[in-house]
Amino acid sequence: MRMNPGWKGVRRVGLLLATAAALSILVAACGGDDDDDGGGGDVSAEAPKCGAGNGQKASGPPINFGAINTKQPGTDFSEGGRAVKAYFDCVNDNGGINGRPVELVLETEQTDPGQIANAATKLAQSDEVVGFAGNFSIIEGAVNHTFYEENGFNVLCAGIAPEAYSTPNMACVNMGPRYSSDGAVQAVIRAGAEKIVFDQSNVPGTDYIEAGVRAVAEAEGVEFQGNADNVPIQDANSVALKLVQAAGENGGVVLNFTPPEALKILQAAQQQGIAQQVKAWGCSTPCNTDFVAEALDQSFDDVLLVNAELNVTDADDEDSQLYRDVMAKYAPDDPLGSFTQMGFVIGQIATEAMLNIDGEVTKESYNEAVQNIKNFRTGILCAPWYFGEAPLHIPNNIDWTTTPQGGTMVIKEDCFEISDADPDIAQVRQIEAQDPSLIGG
Repeated sequence: MRMNPGWKGVRRVGLLLATAAALSILVAACGGDDDDDGGGGDVSAEAPKCGAGNGQKASGPPINFGAINTKQPGTDFSEGGRAVKAYFDCVNDNGGINGRPVELVLETEQTDPGQIANAATKLAQSDEVVGFAGNFSIIEGAVNHTFYEENGFNVLCAGIAPEAYSTPNMACVNMGPRYSSDGAVQAVIRAGAEKIVFDQSNVPGTDYIEAGVRAVAEAEGVEFQGNADNVPIQDANSVALKLVQAAGENGGVVLNFTPPEALKILQAAQQQGIAQQVKAWGCSTPCNTDFVAEALDQSFDDVLLVNAELNVTDADDEDSQLYRDVMAKYAPDDPLGSFTQMGFVIGQIATEAMLNIDGEVTKESYNEAVQNIKNFRTGILCAPWYFGEAPLHIPNNIDWTTTPQGGTMVIKEDCFEISDADPDIAQVRQIEAQDPSLIGG
């Protein structure tokens, strides 16, 4: 796999400027003429460079991909799928794959198993996709993983369901709410909390998620209390007060919600003046967005500790700069944040797999290429990402901690390992030890 020259391993990142350093020859600044949508010819030299990076408009029969995203009140992951499409659009402005454009067919669902199963069948049979790239869903992994195994699809995802991490044909660029909440608990304990009060969306999978964070807290000898609240949250003031009172002045509160729902609780604590009545607040990855940081006052600076499965959005590596440029040109209405970062990285990985194929891109050749991905490096992730052959996949298991400062999210703690007190993490560390080539060893 490609070794991104901008990746520097486990790096130290301070306060970063949005106006990052100029890119190398692989990445050009955003800009260009958005009106040039015709086939063939040169795309503006100022357009981002993705894939082949030759500035030529792709044409001909498309290579189709599918994605299934949850989109319902209180939970909308569709910006992740749109970010995959944005990256593919950039690839198409740079030669496509051997001249052919890449198209993403995006299906949305409302946690209805029948609807989700039908979406996968439609994409595979009617749309004739070569692969699935960008499945962002609450239960999709649980519903469709057997379909993928029986039909030879190796899925690039950002999931929640246990099966998105515990089955052989799915590998996510995120680590999911369980392992990200593990990391948030670790950060809050390091901040001195002697009790963890954990609250999450009352959606399918709550017991699975809580099992991990409980194991981490108990391994540290810290008292643990689990909660779940229905979303959309109707009375955030009561929820915030309940959590703070349960934690006490020597405890910490850890949240696992989408950004809008987490923000309701955080703002309610802010408005009631109770934000600093606990040792620290923690949050899983979705809170790692300036959308949250901009809405909070200084009472949460260095107090809200977010487990960041991905780098801050204004990081100065080449991949983060390309991410910003691609989103500005191809998806300007979608926010910079963890969901769109995940979609961007999925687009990168799928494109690299296709570029590594010697010959025609087919369902068979693409999915074989995905399985062969090892040591994929990007500045947006702490450590190399891989697919490989394994009974489970949690390739993203080393993270940053971020915190709000002055309306932006900044790095609070450098990359650290998610605790192997969680038995799933212990198993994946054994897999990596048995095959060091997965992470470049």
